Amino acid sequence: MTTDMRDQNLRIRKSTARDIDRMLEIYGKAKQFMVENGNTRQWSGPYPSTELLRNDISAGVSYVIESDGRIVGTFAFIIGEDPTYNRIDGKWTNDEPYGTIHRIASDGSAKGIADCCLAFCAGLTDNIRIDTHEDNRIMLDWIKRSGFRYCGVIYIADGTPRYAFQLTTHNRTDK
Repeated sequence: MTTDMRDQNLRIRKSTARDIDRMLEIYGKAKQFMVENGNTRQWSGPYPSTELLRNDISAGVSYVIESDGRIVGTFAFIIGEDPTYNRIDGKWTNDEPYGTIHRIASDGSAKGIADCCLAFCAGLTDNIRIDTHEDNRIMLDWIKRSGFRYCGVIYIADGTPRYAFQLTTHNRTDK
């Protein structure tokens, strides 16, 4: 399945192993951008690893966003239960089946990457979850602007906290 956002000249497709080097470049640029904007603790070290990207591709949950045939963004969208979200200091807006946006990143060369990702994901399910680090102010602003509701704090595998949000698009009210 692909999504074509003609008005923004963006197209989403599933990632392939041939895309991994470009995806790693994009994550490198995103990490640099986060550090430059006060988010020095998220995605440190080799995260996301080549192995993680290969696993996402094998599982069919990895996507790239292209502009004029060039990869400018990437993300994972996983439909189904996310074990990280089983424990929350707070409360999810509902317990219905959901999809989770993970590892969204852009090389900064195109506008609307996150909006394109969300439109694509909302086309697959009307119940979406996402989380981010407390220092990721730019992502937090986008999440809130996009209509997600703050639900509480979850803890990733290494025990560090993340702010967690949920968007149910069938009753979404745009601002």
